[in-house]
Amino acid sequence: MNVPLLDLKPQLAQLRPQIMEAVTRVVDSTGYILGREVNDLEERIAAYCGAACGIGVSSGTDALLVSLMSLDIGPGDLVLTTPYTFFATMGTVLRVGARPVFVDVEADSLNMDPERMAEALAADRKNGARIKAVIPVHLYGQCADMDRIGRLAGEYGVPVIEDAAQAIGAEYPSMDGGTVTWKRAGTMGLSGCFSFFPSKNLGGIGDGGMVTTSDTTFADIVRSNRNHGAEPKYYHSRVGGNFRLDPIQAAVLTVKLDYLESWHAARRRNADRYRQLFGQAGLVGDPVTLPQAVYAHVEGADRHNHHIYNQFVILVPRRDELRQFLQDNGVGCEIYYPLCLHQQECLKDETFRQQHFPVAERAAATSLALPIYPELTGDQLAFVVETIQRFYQDR
Repeated sequence: MNVPLLDLKPQLAQLRPQIMEAVTRVVDSTGYILGREVNDLEERIAAYCGAACGIGVSSGTDALLVSLMSLDIGPGDLVLTTPYTFFATMGTVLRVGARPVFVDVEADSLNMDPERMAEALAADRKNGARIKAVIPVHLYGQCADMDRIGRLAGEYGVPVIEDAAQAIGAEYPSMDGGTVTWKRAGTMGLSGCFSFFPSKNLGGIGDGGMVTTSDTTFADIVRSNRNHGAEPKYYHSRVGGNFRLDPIQAAVLTVKLDYLESWHAARRRNADRYRQLFGQAGLVGDPVTLPQAVYAHVEGADRHNHHIYNQFVILVPRRDELRQFLQDNGVGCEIYYPLCLHQQECLKDETFRQQHFPVAERAAATSLALPIYPELTGDQLAFVVETIQRFYQDR
């Protein structure tokens, strides 16, 4: 049996007529820059997330970049984030000339640890208050602890940019006076930054991204910055860049958006089935640490996207050996991420490599993503677990 890490062909087979009609409509329109398709998707994504505004951009990376640019963050500024995430979270900070400040992640969610965040903000205040933004990452499709992060950011007057690249539709149980209010990723900070890379739960047929915000003034700046800072055309009050979302991508994403909730639910069902299978195989805890759905037991979680499982990531000993064994036996898998950001070679300042974030570094050394896409069959899920069981039994 072959179980790829991701197989987009079943989704394409189901949606091919609608996708081809949408693409043809854009081609026939000869309107190839922004326009109605982009406007429609922006409105629908904003409504889906619960934000006032959506601004379509060229990628999730550019969503982060244009958010930082729109806050005028640059040389001399610091941006607080996590060392355990995709490179773009740090890369965009470096591209505007700022410097990342890292705090470790929580062991259960692998998202930013608010206690470490509090320590970093307090230390920064004593040293001139140079932190100008906080970027929590909603890793693998599960929201960071946004109540605590938001309170701390508000206390220190620092805007929050949500890196929601992997988390469109993910919901967080915010507590307000003892009442739970489920809020969607991208609505709990100044801006939310989404990626429509093909592997995402809502993926295009190429690159694409979106910025959500309920601050209309900030939205206007983002719109200007995504188009070279032109306002009006050929008059530039700011530099900006070319960060426009392609209308073909917008048209395809609009088709797919109607199916997104059912895909989220299918991924959660697959995750639940994995938990049953790993339990039956006697692998839970030793040697396999399963991903923790930290909000699954909150009131109403069964009716909300407490986790959307963009990735299903286990922590295991002898990870690299297991990865090779799985690949040799027809099971796709991947490491997200093998090296923490503070350890990356592009950081020339040696002080970064002298830093130590034990939870993030342990995750980087032991994490392995398994297939979780909606169309997986029960037999395929069972084969993945049986192959992992065979690896540990034979060794």
